[in-house]
Amino acid sequence: MNPPPETATDDAAFMASAIALGDEARGTTAPNPNVGCIVVANGVIVGRGATQPGGRPHAEAVALAQAAAAAAGATLYTSLEPCAHVSPRGPACADLIVAAGVARACVALQDPDPRTAGQGIARMREAGIRVEIGQGAADAKRSMAGFLTRLAIGRPFVTLKLAISIDGRIAMADGTSRFITGPEARAHGHLQRARSDAILIGRGTFDADDPRLDVRLPGLEDRSPRRFLLTTRDAPPGWTALAAPADIARLHDVNDLLVEGGGETAAAFLAADLVDRLLIYTAPILIGGAGRAAVGALGLPDLAAAHGRWHRRDSVSLGSDRLDVYERA
Repeated sequence: MNPPPETATDDAAFMASAIALGDEARGTTAPNPNVGCIVVANGVIVGRGATQPGGRPHAEAVALAQAAAAAAGATLYTSLEPCAHVSPRGPACADLIVAAGVARACVALQDPDPRTAGQGIARMREAGIRVEIGQGAADAKRSMAGFLTRLAIGRPFVTLKLAISIDGRIAMADGTSRFITGPEARAHGHLQRARSDAILIGRGTFDADDPRLDVRLPGLEDRSPRRFLLTTRDAPPGWTALAAPADIARLHDVNDLLVEGGGETAAAFLAADLVDRLLIYTAPILIGGAGRAAVGALGLPDLAAAHGRWHRRDSVSLGSDRLDVYERA
């Protein structure tokens, strides 16, 4: 007898769990997407998986291996369409799902990669698997924004992070900026580093602070992103130079890029319209007019041009600080 189908509420919860698994892998899978997958039999999760570091094995392969024989007749939830192409690094996930005897597959997003692009869904349906598409699509797009942006427009998804005072300053007049925010906000910032493939600062910030830009969270120390420097000069050892913001189009193996500073670098990326998300950490302090501005000149023709570009996605308290998350309108 076939197991009873999950309800719409179950589908939403299980897909949310799959997307969360994929989100934890963000920053480790490029150029592959950070997919999450779970296998559910009789309402019980029997397999979990996320894309592994370096992009293989894929999430579905990991979840099916864990589920083993329990996958037969089960429902599979995945944040991205299972791949349809065989690679020297692994089999096609659509074929693995068919071979496992999965009865139903819930897919959040169709894969834009032309090697799959609907073929994985078609292959499962041809094998008699009931495939449903779209559950959790908005959250899956947000989780895999780096991969999707790179395939759609040929560059990484760019997050600009700013730690500012109430009056919009990122440093004292002499450049001192350690520490504007408290430990909770700094820990959150380190988590963003861990979920990024690469991190970038300007030459001025490098010369003033000589920052490590590593991840200093217990258990995540190995997740430090690659370091890039916006400069027309040679980069020091351990860094890669980019002469202009537009050069991020060369980073074909980077899904998520975190830009951390300073004000002129922030302005350069904003003026080039290359920022997809803003993370604004605001500390309850005042620095005054002598402090360094968070963002340099943007060349706006008038005030009207500043409106309608961003909408606030989230706002949370982090200790005594506040984080506001803005996305492109």
